[in-house]
Amino acid sequence: MNPALLMNMMTFFSRSLLSLLLIICAISIFFPVSVSAASLAADEVEVLKQIGKTLGKEDWDFSVDPCGGEKGWATLNPSKGFENAVTCDCSFSDNTVCHVTSIVLKSQNLNGTLPTELVNLPYLQEIDLSRNYINGTIPLEWGTTQLINISLIVNRLTGPIPKELGNISTLANLTVEFNQLSGLIPPEIGDLSRLEKLHLSSNNFTGELPETLSKLTNLKDIRLSDNHFTGKIPNFIQSWTNLQKIVMHASGLEGPIPPGIALLTKMSDLRISDLNGTQAPFPPLNNMTSLKYLILRNCNLNGSLPEYLGAVTSLKTLDLSFNKLSGEIPSSFSSLADTDYIFLTGNLLSGPVPDWILKKSENVDLSFNNFTPGSQGCQESEVNLFGSSLNGSTGISSCLTSTHCSRTWYSFRINCGGKEVNVGSGTKYEADTTTLGTSLMFVESNSNWAFSSTGDFMDDGGSLKSFIQKNTSILSVKDPELYMDARISPLSLVYYGFCLKNENYKVNLHFAEIMFTDDKTYSSLGRRVFDIYIQGKLVEKDFNIVDKAGGAGRSITMTYDAIVTNGTLEIRFYWAGRGTTAVPVRGVYGPLISAISVDPDFTPPSEGGNGMSTGAVVGIVAAVAFVIILLLGILWWRGSLKGKDTRDEGGVNDYFVPGI
Repeated sequence: MNPALLMNMMTFFSRSLLSLLLIICAISIFFPVSVSAASLAADEVEVLKQIGKTLGKEDWDFSVDPCGGEKGWATLNPSKGFENAVTCDCSFSDNTVCHVTSIVLKSQNLNGTLPTELVNLPYLQEIDLSRNYINGTIPLEWGTTQLINISLIVNRLTGPIPKELGNISTLANLTVEFNQLSGLIPPEIGDLSRLEKLHLSSNNFTGELPETLSKLTNLKDIRLSDNHFTGKIPNFIQSWTNLQKIVMHASGLEGPIPPGIALLTKMSDLRISDLNGTQAPFPPLNNMTSLKYLILRNCNLNGSLPEYLGAVTSLKTLDLSFNKLSGEIPSSFSSLADTDYIFLTGNLLSGPVPDWILKKSENVDLSFNNFTPGSQGCQESEVNLFGSSLNGSTGISSCLTSTHCSRTWYSFRINCGGKEVNVGSGTKYEADTTTLGTSLMFVESNSNWAFSSTGDFMDDGGSLKSFIQKNTSILSVKDPELYMDARISPLSLVYYGFCLKNENYKVNLHFAEIMFTDDKTYSSLGRRVFDIYIQGKLVEKDFNIVDKAGGAGRSITMTYDAIVTNGTLEIRFYWAGRGTTAVPVRGVYGPLISAISVDPDFTPPSEGGNGMSTGAVVGIVAAVAFVIILLLGILWWRGSLKGKDTRDEGGVNDYFVPGI
């Protein structure tokens, strides 16, 4: 063969081969092909099958690899609060086997039990089963895992926290809020040296907090609300120097707040309320310069407001309501003019109301104090001043003055949160549709009732700002028009009837739970708990609408006797820190009332119920009688004349009919 031709052929083939290699490289870059893609280890697939069966998870499709994210193994772009994902790690040295590292099944309404089979997933770091319908107990076998995160909020779990969980040396988050767990907190929990979050709220835990918890020096967030703990708040909390948030509403613990709290200088969110115990001075918080939320409500605090709080300009919410704090509002507080909410309700504060508060564009509640009476009314801009000038009286007269009482009333009816309706044989319930921008308002009706509302729904993302709730459930009630809407409050809601006759009355409070469901989903697991006062007397402690009515969407009417002695009737609903605060979503708690009817427990004067006084009725009757007598006299006179004329004409008139 010609050498030149041979050379040309070799050159051609080499160039073609090079081109082919380049094409193959390009294809491999843009269209990667894995000859042996990594997949979940076969034994872990079997474990997931067992876990799915135990949980009641029925949509896992084992015809595909669980680590591939297809066919129910991972939901892309999940809606808020909903999540469905099994996550794997496939980066091991042999590059052929994956292992499950996380199982997150949130808001699935799973109705099974917690799987002990988790112990057979050796690489599992996270189990999140938030907002389901899971029952049973926490498996003690979990204590042998290497979990970092355990989240079980909003389920039906019962029994104690197993002491074996104290063996999980890797655990950083233990969240079991809003269940029905009980018993003592195991001392072994103090061995969780890496623990940063401990959320125990809204369960039935009892006993004292174990001393071993002092070892949790990495703790950043602890929540103990709505339990039945005993003993005092332990001073060993001073060892939690990394703590940033504490939530302790109605925990059962007693005050006073220990002085060791002064060492928690990283605190940004301090919420303690409804403490048992005796009165105590304000705790030393002067080193907490980064506070954003300070709530010390109903903590039996006395003495004056500390000047140093005025320097905490990072505050977004300051709530010191329902204590025994006295004296004037310090001048240093003027630097808090940009604070979103200031609640000083229900104290013994005195002196003039500072000008900076009256000019403040945000929300301040000074109701029920002892301030010097000024020219301001009961609502100044967004400052609630109802009953703020007590002067030894009930505090109501300063707002509901005698000028309101041009007539005497014997009843009132309110469709709380709803429009005017007529029920039964035409009984009218007045509208109560004022939409509050915030719940710091005094609102007066056009008749003889008013209401004052206090508080802010925290952590709700701004979703509950009207404080009127529309029905979201199926109602099984008589007179459903009364229960389609309700007024809600995050803290304190007080209705007043005024210009009433001093007598005995029947107070009828109409309730129906319209924010929870009556089914087998996590939305049915909410517990709304609040207190009811009539004329300042506690008539219901830890009132639960669902328990009383026998389910959500069902009505219950509670009837109480009340005596009016000063023309005014007071009905108060108060959230004392009990119940769930995150079912079905965060921010659902506090009082809810559908309607109020107050009827006389005596026989009113004639025309009773229309607001007419006895004197007015007597006067009207006398006037009518006078007119009748006058008309009869005129008619008699006319008849006499006509009769005379007829006789003159020689006729006979045996009777007289007017107008004929």
